[in-house]
Amino acid sequence: MTSATVLLCLLLTGLFGIIIFTAYTNKLARHSAQARHAIIKNLGIPTTSNPQFIGFFHPYCNAGGGGERVLWTAIAATQRAHPNCVSLVYTGDVDVTKEQIIAQVEARFDISLDPKSLHFVFLKKRRLVEDATWPRFTLLGQSLGSMILAWEALAQVIPDLYIDSMGYAFTFHVVAWITKGSIPMGAYVHYPTISTDMLARVKARKVGHTNRGDVAGSLVLSRGKMWYYRFLMYHYSLALSRPSFIMANSSWTKNHVDAILSHSDPIMNAMHFFNPLFALLLFATMFKRSRKLHTGSASKKREAKIVYPPCDTREMSQFPLDKRERIILSIAQFRPEKDHPAQLRAFAQLLADHPSYTSGSSSVKLFLLGGARNADDHARVQSLRDLAEELKITPHIQFIVNASYPEMLGWLAMASIGLSTMVDEHFGINVVEFMAAGVIPVTHASGGPLHDIVVPLNGEATGFHALDSHGFANAMHTVLSMDKSEEQAMRMRARTWAVSAFAEECFVEGWEAAWKGWVQ
Repeated sequence: MTSATVLLCLLLTGLFGIIIFTAYTNKLARHSAQARHAIIKNLGIPTTSNPQFIGFFHPYCNAGGGGERVLWTAIAATQRAHPNCVSLVYTGDVDVTKEQIIAQVEARFDISLDPKSLHFVFLKKRRLVEDATWPRFTLLGQSLGSMILAWEALAQVIPDLYIDSMGYAFTFHVVAWITKGSIPMGAYVHYPTISTDMLARVKARKVGHTNRGDVAGSLVLSRGKMWYYRFLMYHYSLALSRPSFIMANSSWTKNHVDAILSHSDPIMNAMHFFNPLFALLLFATMFKRSRKLHTGSASKKREAKIVYPPCDTREMSQFPLDKRERIILSIAQFRPEKDHPAQLRAFAQLLADHPSYTSGSSSVKLFLLGGARNADDHARVQSLRDLAEELKITPHIQFIVNASYPEMLGWLAMASIGLSTMVDEHFGINVVEFMAAGVIPVTHASGGPLHDIVVPLNGEATGFHALDSHGFANAMHTVLSMDKSEEQAMRMRARTWAVSAFAEECFVEGWEAAWKGWVQ
């Protein structure tokens, strides 16, 4: 009797939940229809045209980095090739207007956008995806935060096609549930949220950006973090299995995404089937949209397609290759993973090894140019200034925060060396810009710069790679001490490769091929 009562209560609870869920999603659909009608009217589009709404989830659309160049180039290309589409940008940049964002895009990237087919959906809960909100269990917190942010986005307007262009894969669950799997989804992956490399570092107890020293130094904490990462990897794999198409920005990213798509963990499977985590598994797997119509056989192995980010090399490829100043240039947003402290230490090592570089005609300067998105980024810049003081290199460096596109071009036209120290950089648009401008790149020997960008042309080097401060210092010294003919030849090789391999036209072709069949 008791068992029957419990079963009846569970059934009634489930039925009540289904009724509430159906009523709520139907209410959102009705609200979205009204919102879409208002957007069409506000943009001046004839109501009879029935445009397709393409939603781009990009909470930091006004940040001015490489990811934003991808977003705006894709939207500009969409406006040209698909005039019957309206681009919705879900963003947390509530402190600026549509007009200001469009102006910033043109100033920073030299990309012109048509305001008549572009609408911004402003989100107030962006703090939920910021590092500072989650000082512990940051990846899990940001993933959960992104889901709440996606709910806020779709509660305002639901698109016909949803694209995550910033790396928030867990939002796919929310989109699938709110729409009951009725709309296709796509992803452009710059960098996987969690990767097999990260698991390997924790297992090896190696200190790094994603593995603090106190954790690496403790066997108990390292084992606990391994379980935490395995749990995240398991659910990240489920989230990435939802999109109808996935684009990756480099061979490094593609290899990691493909590994995640085929990831299996029998222990995690067992844990989710035989305890309350089963409900979480159901949440992560229900409302999957069929991909048979566009991908052929259902048994076909899922893979990401490489679509290199757009690099507008037209203007910078016209810069003269000679008469360069002894400037080492860094172009990177002031985010932790860019590892600006490594740049300062490498530069300090260069000056320590070659004191003549501190004064006179042989003096060398380091300029760090980058975007600061929020208070955390500005605090990071201050910490870098403090580190420069500690290293006694302040007179020889300069920080240029939130420079405009023309300013950046000016520095690229003058610099001799382009410095990038990020470990496992997913791609590296800044490195491509260095090369197109004739700036010799010195990058970390990993990720996109190693495998895709700074690669030999006709068997000859187009730049240098390094692993530590001494290696970077030696590479920079090599460039600074080259004879003119050798230097000019390397600058020309770097430019030739960058312009031919990473032109904006190549990105547009790849993007169109990836979402073919999903857009009008």
